[in-house]
Amino acid sequence: MTVLGKSPAWADAGGACSGYLVESGAISVLLDCGPGVLGKLRAVRDYATVDALVISHLHADHMLDVIPFASALIYGPRWAREPAARPRPVLHAPPGARDAFMVVCEGSGMFGTHVEDAFELREYDPAETLAIGPLAVRFRPVPHYVPTNAVELAEGGRRLTFSSDCGPNVELCDFARDTDLLLIEASMTEDGAAEDGERGHLTPREAGEHGRRAGARRVVLTHVSDELDADAAIAEAAEAYGAPVELATERASYDV
Repeated sequence: MTVLGKSPAWADAGGACSGYLVESGAISVLLDCGPGVLGKLRAVRDYATVDALVISHLHADHMLDVIPFASALIYGPRWAREPAARPRPVLHAPPGARDAFMVVCEGSGMFGTHVEDAFELREYDPAETLAIGPLAVRFRPVPHYVPTNAVELAEGGRRLTFSSDCGPNVELCDFARDTDLLLIEASMTEDGAAEDGERGHLTPREAGEHGRRAGARRVVLTHVSDELDADAAIAEAAEAYGAPVELATERASYDV
């Protein structure tokens, strides 16, 4: 897995919002596609070689770069030269995605079908397991401000679990039980958690606690703003986890 963007709802300086490239052999999957992710992807891989996208939820910071990605697939100059070679990746998105993309596209002066013209859009049922090449992809609803799913990508007994955005919950701990790598959001401060009645995010300490309760073999914090103290976030999470944790940085790669 390569981190393309790890910012929360507003991008870090020079950064991008949520986006992670997962590769297994010849198969590549883009997990979330928030603002700025397409440019970061292009720095490490030809966007035309991405086999599939998986979107955890329909907040802008997790899906908005699907729109320019669609533009690249439709209007990229190489397709004018070789229209038959234009790829059409599968876009796995949660229920309601078709209508959401249509609204965003029409509201920005594009055809409502812009996303579906570029991708094979499939709205997944969170209860199903997807097969993307050798990867098995599972989902688990977690508490957030809109319907949101934690995502697991697994192959041959190796598992990567992404929390997506979520408040404290037992569902994630059960879903991530004994996972090899838990990529978990930790965007909320302790002060913010004390003031927020409706919890849709975790503090670093809570992220570490979830990793410990899940028995995760490795914990990587993400969705943490560069305006926060990175060392303090790592220390709080590690204390709760009971072992060292890591903080996601752009272009960092992790073998699972």
